[in-house]
Amino acid sequence: MKIQAMQLPNASTAKQGLGQEQDQSTGHSLGQGSGPLAGLKVLELGQLIAGPFAAKTLADFGADVVKIEPRGAGDPLRKWRLLKDGTSVWWQVQSRNKRSLALDLKIPEAQAIVRQLAQESDVLIENFRPGAMEAWGLGPEVLMQTNPSLVMLRISGYGQTGPYRDRPGFGVVAEAMGGLRHLTAEPGRVPVRVGVSIGDTLAALHGVIGVLLALQHRHASVSADAPKGLGQVVDVALYEAVFNCMESLLPEYSAFGAVRGAAGSALPGIAPSNAYVCSDGYTLIAGNGDSIFKRLMVVIARPDLAADPALADNAGRVARVQEIDAAIGQWTAVRTVADVLAALEQASVPAGRIYTVADIAADPHYQARAMLQTVQMDDGSSLAVPGIVPKLSRTPGSHRRNAPSLGQDTDAVLAELGISAAQAAALRERGVIA
Repeated sequence: MKIQAMQLPNASTAKQGLGQEQDQSTGHSLGQGSGPLAGLKVLELGQLIAGPFAAKTLADFGADVVKIEPRGAGDPLRKWRLLKDGTSVWWQVQSRNKRSLALDLKIPEAQAIVRQLAQESDVLIENFRPGAMEAWGLGPEVLMQTNPSLVMLRISGYGQTGPYRDRPGFGVVAEAMGGLRHLTAEPGRVPVRVGVSIGDTLAALHGVIGVLLALQHRHASVSADAPKGLGQVVDVALYEAVFNCMESLLPEYSAFGAVRGAAGSALPGIAPSNAYVCSDGYTLIAGNGDSIFKRLMVVIARPDLAADPALADNAGRVARVQEIDAAIGQWTAVRTVADVLAALEQASVPAGRIYTVADIAADPHYQARAMLQTVQMDDGSSLAVPGIVPKLSRTPGSHRRNAPSLGQDTDAVLAELGISAAQAAALRERGVIA
């Protein structure tokens, strides 16, 4: 598998974090360097989005992630959205750098394999409904008894405690309960969802933060009684991850009884910041800094507003936001998006256009930042995938291997546990593994 920056017209080739070293057992590229999490063993039992996204993030930075998948169809994400040769192209991003072990977790022998893997793991990630892991004999009270240094990330809709813990919870429901969905609409219109599974992704990122905090504590708690340090459970609820990003929503309600409502493309209480109609599209303009506002007003030929002392700070501008928006809108309406952006860039006013994925794929800044990478699939075809985030100067992440086929690494992972080929064959016959 070769990885390179996506080749675009008039764009420089970005090579940060890309390597050609090969894994001799698989032929996959290992990427350049070992990554800051090299040596960290992660066991992933989740599916679809939140748990696997968290594991993918750790894998991008060197963690050895063994993904447990159900026999047969595997992770449902394999069949979500657009498929190439029967497999979702989303899968190629969500499961890169992972190894796949196919098990039937309903069979006690498979559960025993997971317990054995957990004994050797640093981190376990799961995003089943609360109680599922316990029903399989894989709850923290069991796993951490034999491996007290294990960090266990548990992502669920409502958390492991509370009156809603047993409810099924998907990201879209969490986004609504967390307060986001109420805000994503034009005033008086039906609230719309964000076009991606943002609730799951926010929960995954909070989970990664929790794992890294727990690993730091484990390192600090090493003692004679705990030679590898003490692990703990990281409990992440999807709705709480969304709620944590709701900024001033709650204190404004507490202090003033204010219930923030939908504001369309505007940013309530901060002015001016909105989407403005141009002759050929829309421009997003954020002129809400005090000095930025004055520069913006000069650009749109409204020096009277720039010099108005009542508009010198945000509070004054919010009181007259309709007047300001109308003035900006009159200026943009007779200009193209390109002309508006050129004028505002020259004046150092933050502005931008609304990107489609085609715009992203053609953008030289994405290219320069190594955010557009082309990977060679196992069948020889090429696929563009997002690059690695965040950017680390000394230990950057890397795309070391493609997403695995179902059960691709079953024999190798079992061999690492000391299970012989003959024993693996017997397990396969009984339907424990695939």
